[in-house]
Amino acid sequence: MIGMGAMIGAGIFVLTGLAAEIAGPAAILVFALNGVVTAFTGLSYAELAASIPKSGGGYAFVREVFADLPSYLMGWMLWFAYMIAGALYALGFAPNFLELLHVYGLVPAPEEVGAVALPVVDLALPAPFLLAFAAVLGLVSLNAVSTAASGSLETAFTIIKVSILVVFVAFGATAPMFSTAEFQPLFPADGGALAILPAMGLTFIAFEGYDLITTVTEEVENPRENIPKAIFVSLAVTVVVYLAVVTVAVGTLGAQGLAEAGEAGIAQAATSFMPTGLPIIQNGGAIIVFGAVFSTLTALNAVVIASSRVAFSMGREGQLLPSFGQIHHRYGTPFVAIVASAAVMLGSVVLPTQSAGNMSSLFFLLSFIVVNGSVIKLRRERPDMNRPYEMPFYPAPPVIGIVLNLVLTVVLIDFLVRTDPLALALSGAWIGLGVVTYVALNRLRTDPGAAEGTAAGKEQVPLEDD
Repeated sequence: MIGMGAMIGAGIFVLTGLAAEIAGPAAILVFALNGVVTAFTGLSYAELAASIPKSGGGYAFVREVFADLPSYLMGWMLWFAYMIAGALYALGFAPNFLELLHVYGLVPAPEEVGAVALPVVDLALPAPFLLAFAAVLGLVSLNAVSTAASGSLETAFTIIKVSILVVFVAFGATAPMFSTAEFQPLFPADGGALAILPAMGLTFIAFEGYDLITTVTEEVENPRENIPKAIFVSLAVTVVVYLAVVTVAVGTLGAQGLAEAGEAGIAQAATSFMPTGLPIIQNGGAIIVFGAVFSTLTALNAVVIASSRVAFSMGREGQLLPSFGQIHHRYGTPFVAIVASAAVMLGSVVLPTQSAGNMSSLFFLLSFIVVNGSVIKLRRERPDMNRPYEMPFYPAPPVIGIVLNLVLTVVLIDFLVRTDPLALALSGAWIGLGVVTYVALNRLRTDPGAAEGTAAGKEQVPLEDD
């Protein structure tokens, strides 16, 4: 559920409109091809998760295979990718929540909602920013005090939103306004078929869920068998749901309408064809908007869990301060890792939605290249290692995975240079900060007192089962 919770969330509600803006009706190909790209890397994840059943996601695998600095950079990138994804999902939650209130006549249309004056201080802030900030703060607080509560919340949210999306597809596919003419021409006139490449880079974050599954490996029963199954099932279900929802959204609202609606594209499409005058809920479109709110919250909760587990794993391995790898004595959660992740997420909700998506996708792409390389290196150095699951047709899947992720990385960087230099600059700054932190931590380790503290951090027990 945690993998599906992350993949069937903001990607489908927040990024569909942005993908349509770049690729037009070919947005459907964008998500289909991203599913193909992630399938190759998913095979690598399945084999590594079965062989190395440790929490921390791709970082744990790379830590097992590569030297200190490469594994540190892998963890540093993955941690950032999840934190920025959290900001993205919070930014997607805000307009959909306003749309939900608007459906019931409680507030004006989202684009007409003004700033909210804060009490005590003489300051007014945009309502979407305050909602995004509150969403992060609330879910971080929940995760900080109770791992079990956050896991139960994730399962409930995922079931609700998948059910709602099934309703969306059922009504949309049979609506009179659905037209295959909306898919003609398939590619935009100004970019042609190549326009799908930058759109793939932007939306790649939508498929990061299989890494998220492996960040909680030690909290899963029989991980050597169940983690590979969870990866394949969640990826297959996600691709099917994405293709169905994007087909209905383009077929009813049109690519231009989706692009203009932005983060609220799916919600507005639903409002256009869902029935009205229903008991209690009044407007059928409200159900889908409600689902959008649930989905973005689910995805946000999932990445709060994942980002903290990556930081926890790095702290436990001595690659961040020892306090990151410790479990809170009262709450039983990686409290410091959660709070540190929250600080970056809260600061990132000031970013434009597209910049948050671009940065997160870029770091996931880089991380997945390294993970595919880990499979090849591990096979060569430890051929007799116990592998409960071995990918078919090795070494083709990891090699193809490296090539495809590398192509998307180059395309995305080129796109950022032309359209989003802020995202590129912040990405470079995070890498630079990581190098500085790595050097500083290494100097701390040379101090006898610091070394003792690091050793103490490694002795912390892993997370308990929910």
